[in-house]
Amino acid sequence: APSPTTAVPYMSVKCIDVRKNHHKTKWLMPWGPNHCEKLKDFDEAVSRQIEANDIVFAVHIPLPSKEMSPWFQFMLFIMQLDIAFKMDNDLKENAEITLDVSLAYRDDMFDDWEEIAHAIEIRKLKCTFGSPKTLESEGRHYDCDYLPFMEIGSVAHKYYLINIRLPVNERKGINVGIGEIKDIRLMGIHQNGGFTKVWFAMKTFLTPSILIIMVWYWRRITLMTRAPVLLEKVIFALGISMTFINIPVEWFSIGFDWTWMLLFGDIRQGIFYAMLLSFWIIFCGEHMMDQNERNHLLGYWKQVGPIAVGSFCLFIFDMCERGVQLKNPFYSIWTTEVGTELAMAFIIVAGICLCLYFLFLCFMVFQVFRNISGKQSSLPAMSKARRLHYEGLIFRFKFLMLITLACAAMTVIFFIVSQVTEGHWKWGDITIQVNSAFFTGIYGMWNLYVFALMFLYAPSHKNYGEDQSNGDLGVNSGEELQLTTTITHVDGPTEVYKLARKEAQE
Repeated sequence: APSPTTAVPYMSVKCIDVRKNHHKTKWLMPWGPNHCEKLKDFDEAVSRQIEANDIVFAVHIPLPSKEMSPWFQFMLFIMQLDIAFKMDNDLKENAEITLDVSLAYRDDMFDDWEEIAHAIEIRKLKCTFGSPKTLESEGRHYDCDYLPFMEIGSVAHKYYLINIRLPVNERKGINVGIGEIKDIRLMGIHQNGGFTKVWFAMKTFLTPSILIIMVWYWRRITLMTRAPVLLEKVIFALGISMTFINIPVEWFSIGFDWTWMLLFGDIRQGIFYAMLLSFWIIFCGEHMMDQNERNHLLGYWKQVGPIAVGSFCLFIFDMCERGVQLKNPFYSIWTTEVGTELAMAFIIVAGICLCLYFLFLCFMVFQVFRNISGKQSSLPAMSKARRLHYEGLIFRFKFLMLITLACAAMTVIFFIVSQVTEGHWKWGDITIQVNSAFFTGIYGMWNLYVFALMFLYAPSHKNYGEDQSNGDLGVNSGEELQLTTTITHVDGPTEVYKLARKEAQE
């Protein structure tokens, strides 16, 4: 697949709008048959006595002779201001710029523009000037950080138009002390159509695969005369959350203007993360082989509780950003000091917690391995058939535990990297290049892992009788016993269960 996203730079065109009632009268086009009257620079505006309030920065998306497509899935825009230094118009410290922004769309080059959103937004300018502020430095540009500008969760139309005004009101102090703005540049980021098609194809293929194994797995459990144990229920719940993230509802975004798809995708992924992290804790706990009372969810409230609280906090944070953007695409939590600090704190705390969680998981897996190694000392006393059977079973179990750790490590890395990738446009410096193999690889890994768990942990209905252990190699029965140590057969505990518990060594 091609890389997940593409960034396209846009330079705004300075249009003259000298009509009294500025807004909602006419959209100003930067080029084309009905283009606006343009200004080369602000010196020309001064010589023609055109005021700042009569200048509109116009950006047409996409570039001439191109079209936008629903396959692009979303549009994210960041803004960069070209501000020149002037002795008599210096940039104040902690200056704020007020933007009067409007967004419109059309699907034909000759249709009228239809408004999507209009807002008055304030952005904080963070700029540095490398040279001394003297007369010789006049005309040199400040080095300014990117500003978050706009995000839309669907690309349902072919053409978009942005009109930006910088209203000046000296009495109220609006757009005063922001330096001499020369140009406004926008960087548009959207998902690649080719990557979207590969992503959709994967989801469409994987959904029935997981559904089929889920039905088969639950049918095997219901055939048992006993009630399902905690581990079986949790594996099934993990399968449900994987199916939820798999279902390719994104196909509808090609035909419908569903701007909430980004938020919906975040919620689906959040539910899956919470389920996966909780599953790993319970999975290791159920194999700890200590004498604690297990096999019920309350026994894990100390470990699962923080995961639920963390997931809820991330959901609230997401609603504060993407939830508000459904009404106002120009809104960003990163525009205020408090918002930026909160957002950064959320991401940093989430990253630290995930790393601590991974270390705790490693510790649990180490304990499970140590306990299993202790039980292996009783293997030589068994008959050859039974020894081979348990050696194979323990080997497969250890292998699955290591796969679990690898899967956990990749998931933690994926979460942190995806947060940084999404955030670097908003806070500037950090850039991580993520290719499509990383996204599709992690997603495929989750599906294979869930598939393998259901396949390996489906209960067997055949009993491994004592008569088979006398000289018989017992290959078939060795394969038929389930992996878990806590599942019991109709006629009492399985051999693995008895082997694993401490009283078995008495």
